[in-house]
Amino acid sequence: MPSVRPPAKRRPEGKKEEKEDRKGRRKRGRRKKGRYRKGDKGWAKGWDMEEEDRGWGWKGVESGLVATGASIWVQGNVVKSQGSKQKVELNVNKIIAVGKSDPSYPIQKKRVSREFLRTKAHLRPRTNTFGAVARVRNALAYATHKFFQENGFVWVSSPIITASDCEGAGEQFCVTTLIPSSREATDSLVDGIPKTKDGLIDWSQDFFGKPAFLTVSGQLNAETYATALSDVYTFGPTFRAENSNTSRHLAEFWMIEPELAFADLNDDMACATAYLQYVVRHILENCKEDMDFFNTWIEKGIIDRLSNVVDKDFVQLTYTDAIELLLRTNKKFDFPVKWGCDLQSEHERYITEGAFGGCPVIIRDYPKEIKAFYMRQNDDGKTVAAMDMLVPRVGELIGGSQREERLEYLEDRLDDLKLNKDSYWWYLDLRRYGSVPHAGFGLGFERLVQFATGIENIRDTIPFPRAPGSAEF
Repeated sequence: MPSVRPPAKRRPEGKKEEKEDRKGRRKRGRRKKGRYRKGDKGWAKGWDMEEEDRGWGWKGVESGLVATGASIWVQGNVVKSQGSKQKVELNVNKIIAVGKSDPSYPIQKKRVSREFLRTKAHLRPRTNTFGAVARVRNALAYATHKFFQENGFVWVSSPIITASDCEGAGEQFCVTTLIPSSREATDSLVDGIPKTKDGLIDWSQDFFGKPAFLTVSGQLNAETYATALSDVYTFGPTFRAENSNTSRHLAEFWMIEPELAFADLNDDMACATAYLQYVVRHILENCKEDMDFFNTWIEKGIIDRLSNVVDKDFVQLTYTDAIELLLRTNKKFDFPVKWGCDLQSEHERYITEGAFGGCPVIIRDYPKEIKAFYMRQNDDGKTVAAMDMLVPRVGELIGGSQREERLEYLEDRLDDLKLNKDSYWWYLDLRRYGSVPHAGFGLGFERLVQFATGIENIRDTIPFPRAPGSAEF
């Protein structure tokens, strides 16, 4: 097969938000020549295939052996197309049915909702949309490693099981062996969990000898290596037991978290800007067919929107200025605005889409009461050196801060939030032994895929989404 991918235009896969079509397995019969179209599983665009003199295997097509969902092996010659919508087509002389498809194949020749396709996550990558999402996701992951490696960062594998709560929010999945193995868990009794004399769970008998959880972030672990290797990054799965069914939340997601030693908040913002522009430029240059597809069927104007990210300067303003901007507008918000409130998605999107015409915006210097314990306190005593990067359609895409490198300030902050300092003894040691100014940020990878593809629901940006009440596949 040649490397040229013919630009045959595909039918839409449904309405902009919630409709999908099948994977392009359409047939168009002719009396003299069998002309039919098959969507190649690995390409954004399908081939038009012209069967000369009803070549070997055509009976299988006519008999229905090659049905929707079937796999075929095709042999023929690539020639100049007689059609106006593509450059080349394949003149077929042999078709072999490799794998038959049962008539019960669920993604038939009709539009189906993406909600339905989430129940068929093992088959949905065969559709045009989810194939394109998978390729762009892959390209973004590749570009992420490429950016950091080219800029001297070292990749660090952060642990998935941890005894620390990085965000201090308590929304963690517990990892325990006190409950019997999976085969016995459904029939196990609560009384079987060991308890202390006071009636509390006896964690000393658990696998790790104390409570353990799935990580919500690799940041704290990355900081340990940043103090040794200067610039590092983590890229791996994280988990949050937030009981949310919105289109913006997942229980399992991937995080990109760089840490820069000898850096302040300005360095952090510069790194985040350079990273986002790099990966967006990469997909615009290397995923043109998929991006054309998204631009046609998913979000009109997505290429222009992403090009603005690459070409425009990012706006910077303080949290205080952002609150004043929101209070001056005549727009009514569902969530009231006042200094000290945590900005909601509607606020963030108004700032980047309305106030600044689709330009990315970085807001800095947030009130310390709404931010995590590890962020460096500013001289005013009220705010911390934190920043959020806002982008159109998504809102917050990146969140970061300069870390608190002063031991006494960090200990006081842990006390204020009533966090157990014993659980963070090793994190405090980083300040006790040769502390340096350092900063970093976190980026939810699925949010990035959502931003880059125009997909409305974040559950459609990851192969097998995990959410409340959903852990299939």
